[in-house]
Amino acid sequence: MADFLKSTASKVTVGVVSLAVVAGGISWFQAAPADRQHVVAMTERCFGWLVLVLAIPWLSFALVSWIARQDSNAWSAALIVLMTALEAAGLAWLFSFSIHGPGAWSVYLASIAVAGVYNLLACDWIAEKF
Repeated sequence: MADFLKSTASKVTVGVVSLAVVAGGISWFQAAPADRQHVVAMTERCFGWLVLVLAIPWLSFALVSWIARQDSNAWSAALIVLMTALEAAGLAWLFSFSIHGPGAWSVYLASIAVAGVYNLLACDWIAEKF
């Protein structure tokens, strides 16, 4: 039964992703040049932010290692919250602090949540290894 569910879920996922790619391609070619430029600019900003999110825990490995040796988990929690808050501010800054509409807020908050989980996992791994 579990194999059947995995197989069905993977087929549905492939179908949804394929449909999204086709719809995105059609939308891209029907969009006006100004709209395409806007999408490219937003994608570049998001990619830059993502690279920054991925790099911050690794660039601060000395601080993460030092905090991991402390007796209190409050220091670790504060570091994760600080990293995530700085990344949230950076993302808001990239979009000129103008996040309008429920869709934009949903994507913004989901991005911050993913960044926070990544910070937690990366810092935990760094603390264990160093």
